[in-house]
Amino acid sequence: MEKRRLSFWEIWNMSFGFLGIQMGFALQNANASRILQIFGADVHELSWFWIIAPLMGLIVQPVIGYYSDKTWGKLGRRKPFFLLGAVLASVGLILMPQAAIFITFLPALWVGAGMLMIMDASFNIAMEPFRALVGDNLRTDQRTLGFSVQTALIGFGAVIGSWLPYVLTNWFGVSNRNESGGVPMHLILSFVIGAIILVGSILVSIFTTKEYSPEELAQFEEKKTLLETNVSTVKIKNNSLLDIFEDFKKMPETMRQLSWVQFFSWFGLFGMWVFSTPAIAHHVYGLPISDSKSEAYQNAGDWVGVLFGIYNLVSAFYAFALPYIAKKIGRKITHSISLVIGGLGLISIYFVPNENWLILSMIGVGIAWASILSMPYAILAGSISPMKMGVYMGIFNFFIVVPQIINALIGGPLVKYVYHDNAIFALVTSGFSFLIAAALVFKVQDVDDLIKQQ
Repeated sequence: MEKRRLSFWEIWNMSFGFLGIQMGFALQNANASRILQIFGADVHELSWFWIIAPLMGLIVQPVIGYYSDKTWGKLGRRKPFFLLGAVLASVGLILMPQAAIFITFLPALWVGAGMLMIMDASFNIAMEPFRALVGDNLRTDQRTLGFSVQTALIGFGAVIGSWLPYVLTNWFGVSNRNESGGVPMHLILSFVIGAIILVGSILVSIFTTKEYSPEELAQFEEKKTLLETNVSTVKIKNNSLLDIFEDFKKMPETMRQLSWVQFFSWFGLFGMWVFSTPAIAHHVYGLPISDSKSEAYQNAGDWVGVLFGIYNLVSAFYAFALPYIAKKIGRKITHSISLVIGGLGLISIYFVPNENWLILSMIGVGIAWASILSMPYAILAGSISPMKMGVYMGIFNFFIVVPQIINALIGGPLVKYVYHDNAIFALVTSGFSFLIAAALVFKVQDVDDLIKQQ
C-alpha cells in the first residue's frame, strides 16, 4: 500500500489553517512588546515576558505530539488539536490588548502577560499537529512541496497580521493614539479580526482534509525502508507519556545534527521579534529608549509591523521557489545560503540611513524565514517513522524553544549592561547567529538524499 499523491490544492487546503495561526502569531510578534510597554513593562524586561512563549512550546508541543499520535475519533487524528488550539488562541488574542478591563482584579501588565501565555500555549497546540499532518499525508517526494506550501501560507497570514494595524490607521482612519494611556484602538481591532480569521481558517482545513487511519499508517511503515546505519529505528511501544523521554534518547541522528542548526536559527529569530520595535525606534527614528507612549513611537511600531509583513511576504513567494532550488542544489545548500542572506539582512539594519532602507534588510530576513520554516522539517521527516511523526515533531520543537528561553533570560541584561541600552546590537547578534547556523547545516545528514543515492 502506498500513500496517494495529493494535488496542489489538496495540500493547500490541508495546511490552510496555518494562515490563521500565523496571522495571530504575527500580531503577537509585531505588537506584544509595545502593548506590554504601554502596560508598564521596561524595555529591559521585555525578553523576560517573552520567555512565556518558548516555555509553553517546551511543555505543550511534545505532549500534544504524543497524544495526537494516539488520537483517533470522529474528527480524525490531528484535527481535534487544531480546533482546540484555535478556540483558545482566539480568546487570548481578543483579551490581551484589552487587559486593562481586568484592572479591578489584577494589574493590566499581569493580565497581558497571562493572555500572552494563553496565546502561546494555544498556538503550540494547533501548530505541531499541522507539521505532523504533512508527514502523515504526503509521500516522500511531496514533502518539500508540502512544507513549502505551509511556509507560503504562514507568510501570507503573517503579512495580513503584520500590516493590519497600519492598514486600519492609514486606510480606514482607525486611531493609533494612546487615548488615556491605553492600547490604541487599531491594535484592539486588529487582534479581534485576527481571532475571527484564525478560527475560520482552521475550519477550512478540518472540513477539507482526510487523514489516514492508524492502521493505514502502520501499513505504510511496513513498506518504508531506511538506511539503518544512518537512521535510528524505533519500535512502536508507547505505553505512557513518560515514553517521550525514551523517544528523546532514541532520536534519529539527523535530528541531533539539525538541533544545532535550529538552536542558532531560533536564537536569532527571538532576538529580532523581541527587540525590533525598541531597536528601530531608537537607532533609526532617534527616539528615546524609554519612550513607548508617544505618537512617534506608535508610528515607529506600525512601521515595524509593515517590515514584518514584508519579510513574511517575501517568505511566502520564496517558499514556492524552494522545492525547485532544493531539487537543483540540495536541501542543505539551499538552507545554508538562505540563512546567510538572512543573517546579512539583520546585520545591515545597523547601517541603514533611514527607515525605508529597512525594506531591503527584511527581504533578506524573509528568505531565511521561508527556509527555516520548511527545509529542516523536510529533511527531518525522511528520518522519522510515520507512527512517531507527532511525538518527534514535538520533540524537535525543543531545539526551537530552548534557544528562545536562553535568549529570553540573557537578552535584557545584554541590552542593559553590554549594549548600554542600544537594542540595535541585539539585532546584530541575531544576524551573526544566523551565520553560525548556516555553517552548521553542512554537518547534517539528509536521509532522503542518501536513499536516492542507493
